[in-house]
Amino acid sequence: MASLEKYRACIQHLLTERARKGGDQWVEAQTIFDTAHDHYQLLYNGWHNTKRIFGPALHLDIKEGKIWIQWNGTEDDIAAELVALGVPKDDIVLGFHTPRMRQYTEYAVS
Repeated sequence: MASLEKYRACIQHLLTERARKGGDQWVEAQTIFDTAHDHYQLLYNGWHNTKRIFGPALHLDIKEGKIWIQWNGTEDDIAAELVALGVPKDDIVLGFHTPRMRQYTEYAVS
């Protein structure tokens, strides 16, 4: 298991890069880093014509030394990107899958 600081840095890097690329003049991509409780989000906030745009695109937590991908509303394979940054697969939990289904992934169950 790598250090907590390394995992925080990996998550913040991923979300910051997506925020930099995302959004437009009407929709802002925002990062939320709660390092005290290890909750991290990328959300979109703004307007598209008369439609309100607000909600999370990504939500990751660090729990018991593992990165939990709680929500991935993108088409990107965030788990694979974390692995490319040096996070072992057994330290990544796909929290958006039911606990029963996680055993069939190549990542940690919990």
